[in-house]
Amino acid sequence: MLFHSTRGKDKNRDFSSILMQGLADDGGLFMPDYWPQVDLDAIREKQSFVEVAKCIVPLFTSSSFSHNEVLRIVDSTWHDFEQKDLVGIKDLNNVSVLELFHGPTAAFKDFGLQLAAAFFNKVLESENKTAIVLGATSGDTGSAAIDACKSYDRIKSFIMLPNGNMSEVQQRQMSTIKSPNVFALKINGTFDDCQDLVKLAFKKRDFLAKNQYLLAVNSINWIRIIGQICYYFYAFNQLHKKGDLSFSIPTGNFGNVFACYSAHKMGLPVSKISVAVNNNDILHRFFNENDYSRQIVCETISPSMDISIASNFERLIYDLFLDRDASRCSAMFDNFPTNPIELDFSDWQKKNDLFTSSRVNDFDTTNMIERIYRSKNYLLDPHTAVAAVEAFDKSDQKNHYVLLSTAHPAKFPKVYEELNIEINSSPIALRDLFKKVEYLHNFEADYKKITNFIKLNN
Repeated sequence: MLFHSTRGKDKNRDFSSILMQGLADDGGLFMPDYWPQVDLDAIREKQSFVEVAKCIVPLFTSSSFSHNEVLRIVDSTWHDFEQKDLVGIKDLNNVSVLELFHGPTAAFKDFGLQLAAAFFNKVLESENKTAIVLGATSGDTGSAAIDACKSYDRIKSFIMLPNGNMSEVQQRQMSTIKSPNVFALKINGTFDDCQDLVKLAFKKRDFLAKNQYLLAVNSINWIRIIGQICYYFYAFNQLHKKGDLSFSIPTGNFGNVFACYSAHKMGLPVSKISVAVNNNDILHRFFNENDYSRQIVCETISPSMDISIASNFERLIYDLFLDRDASRCSAMFDNFPTNPIELDFSDWQKKNDLFTSSRVNDFDTTNMIERIYRSKNYLLDPHTAVAAVEAFDKSDQKNHYVLLSTAHPAKFPKVYEELNIEINSSPIALRDLFKKVEYLHNFEADYKKITNFIKLNN
């Protein structure tokens, strides 16, 4: 299995090289040369999440690692989960909630980032090199990246977070880690400002030591997608007797949705993929109006979804809508967001068989939280609640929806205080956070000052 860029100029790359690079040289995102197919009968027979993952991960890694090497990595990857089999599943009539928040940072990002860190370290050990992890986060990516990488001495993590646009719990998950290889950088700006700084850093790379890697932990890195594909097949493993499944997915950067689409392309039977967003609705506008244009970010109670551009969406444009025409994809995204993207009508209609979308404001989000809590005694976090609207409205005996629950409610205490709802339990990861000292470095959105800090602490 080799990989290439959505923009066509960076191709014939093995797995290790795209793992350690993240973003392609031409500015595109890496894609597999073809979609490997999964044996569904084998998936049905597996007894655990890890066993399911062993069917998925090796399909993408064969150009750099032996099958047995990958199996050993997968066996040792996921750790410190409170759920015995990593993923929890709650049956709420015709909706199954896929609980992805039982890891050490109480969010779904643990799946992809623990896998990424394990593979990063394997390559660094084999080459006797070090690396800098540089990422931007609007909530959960940063804490998951820090937790996944903190025990690997060869990796130093610098995570940028926007000023104010996340819960205090999420911030403290990053800022209270006392470790010589972890740095939380609070940027006076939005998530998009942080993301723009990361993209510039990957372009310039002028702050790295000699022969040092710069690693991408956002879902632009294909390893993140691999880790997330695994739990869609695990959902099939657990729920296939209910028939073909539909998935309702809260999304910001589109990584989780694209992982579901990838699983579908690999053979997973999927009826519908519901793309659920809050008032930051660039994806909903595309799926409903053929309008993919950047707008100003507005703050919501589901902050991990507060973004104006969904980076992974380029992959779907390339694969589904443009039939892997890299030249057309490059022409679109080289000029985006200055020029909005509007597809030819015939191309845009390709969404109809598989995708739906919904836009849910804060008022309807809190109503959904209250509705499910009062009727089913189950508490949704505000991101999951955004996706729950379509899942519960469209599910019935013939249409079984799987609702992706991406974070534990305890990460957003103010939401439930205002609703007069008590959070009865808190994950181990979130306990005593407010008793700990914060180690937070404050910056304006200034590339030079930030990279000077990185050089000083490298």
